[in-house]
Amino acid sequence: MVETGPASAAALRDVVVRYPGRPPLGPVNLTVAPGEIVALVGASGAGKSTLLRLMAGLEAPSQGVVAGGAGRGRTGFVFQNATLAPWADIQANVALPLELTGAPRDEARRRAAAALAAVGLGDRLSARPRQLSGGMAMRASLARALVTDPDLLLLDEPFAALDSVTRRRLIEDLHRLWAGRAPRPAIVFVTHDVEEAVYLAHRAVVLDAGSGRVTAQLPTPGRPPRADGWRSEPRHRDAVERLAGELARSMIRPAADPGRAA
Repeated sequence: MVETGPASAAALRDVVVRYPGRPPLGPVNLTVAPGEIVALVGASGAGKSTLLRLMAGLEAPSQGVVAGGAGRGRTGFVFQNATLAPWADIQANVALPLELTGAPRDEARRRAAAALAAVGLGDRLSARPRQLSGGMAMRASLARALVTDPDLLLLDEPFAALDSVTRRRLIEDLHRLWAGRAPRPAIVFVTHDVEEAVYLAHRAVVLDAGSGRVTAQLPTPGRPPRADGWRSEPRHRDAVERLAGELARSMIRPAADPGRAA
């Protein structure tokens, strides 16, 4: 069941997902506040990507309630791959969500150009996806997700395939874009990197490897965006170690079925 949830950007209430021949996922209870950044961490197969699809309305729970998020039609999704249409330039790619909602073409392209400029691609409007580096393609994908001014932004490991320097730059850009919006969107992102989770989020949520249930929720010290040098501060290192410990404990009982959705 999906319903609107005015007090939250997204919420999962006693959510269970069943697949034929697999152990069920859940029950999961999780609430994301407006403007909050939440990291989902857990073993492969713990159900992290499934939770994103539930929040996006791309999948329905077998039981329980999904509130907010997709019910408002104001959700942006950035997948692991940039998923840009190869036959269109990136301005047209970014304008597409607006055109699909009925925005005039000129307005959609103007807003797409502004979104691309915000992610540092203002000079590449006519480039085709094949002409972009991996980092540029992910920036274009982020611009496409943000062009509709979503209340909820869902990120499914979008930085995983990038080199460490590009990855750090994109994380800093994501903080900058989030901080510069009013109101700020809620962000839920999947990662296997505990340092990335602590740096990016207000709160890290750990999922059990066997059931997908929430086993721990750890607030991160301070508030994003982070100051220069924050990664080297003792409180950052301590938070990373605590999260790594919780993640290790969540993996003591391996998932019963290695084919469960990630």
